[in-house]
Amino acid sequence: MGSFAVHIDRVFLNEKRKRNLKEYPFTIPVIRNFKKIEFRKPVTFIIGENGTGKSTLLEAFAVAYGLNPEGGSKNFNFNTMSSHSDLYDFLKISKTPNYAKDSYFLRAESYYNVATEIEKLDEEGMGRKIIDSYGGKSLHKQSHGESFFALLMHRLGGNGMYFFDEPEAALSPMRLLEFLVRMDNLVKRNSQFIIATHSPILMAYPNAEIFEIKDGKLKKTTYEETEHYQITRYFINNPKGMIHNLGIENLKS
Repeated sequence: MGSFAVHIDRVFLNEKRKRNLKEYPFTIPVIRNFKKIEFRKPVTFIIGENGTGKSTLLEAFAVAYGLNPEGGSKNFNFNTMSSHSDLYDFLKISKTPNYAKDSYFLRAESYYNVATEIEKLDEEGMGRKIIDSYGGKSLHKQSHGESFFALLMHRLGGNGMYFFDEPEAALSPMRLLEFLVRMDNLVKRNSQFIIATHSPILMAYPNAEIFEIKDGKLKKTTYEETEHYQITRYFINNPKGMIHNLGIENLKS
């Protein structure tokens, strides 16, 4: 892959800020136990079961970096529904001298809101149309997957710090492979990605670091050790056996 200096090398807890461990988000074990995470590779995956706190962590990292909680770049400042936690206010980010000229926070669940904000701002006529940097076609007039790829292919220009929350939600398996190619292209153009995901396809990116939430802690793991890989591999190798083990039987016609 060649040499690459990350844009963010550490996110850590501000020990001077007093936390109330009985209030959200500190009621989530991994957040209550969080002290720091170090980034040594251009691509880092944060994985874990539903409800373990991976998206909450990623959101806090992105907001602490200066990005809008609902997604977008640093130029976005809208609030459709205030649902993000205040975890970002308890964190500090260590930036390296390798300054990122671009940044973006993609949240699959609120990308629709970003698309709406783009149309709103463009209707107000504040200079160059924002949608031009996404390929020129309304994101609302594309499928979820197409609009996401418009962001990936047109808006992200490299030399960037990118936070993605479950990007696989919008993408077919073939599109996930295309995502890997595009991400690799951006990495080779001095970009860093931190991604919360369930996708074993994305996790296969070479030399990525994977942090898994287990027993309320972030633990570094390997691709083959992840439950996502093991279950997917077992299912593909023996789908009938897995279905049988789940107690699902064929309906008789």
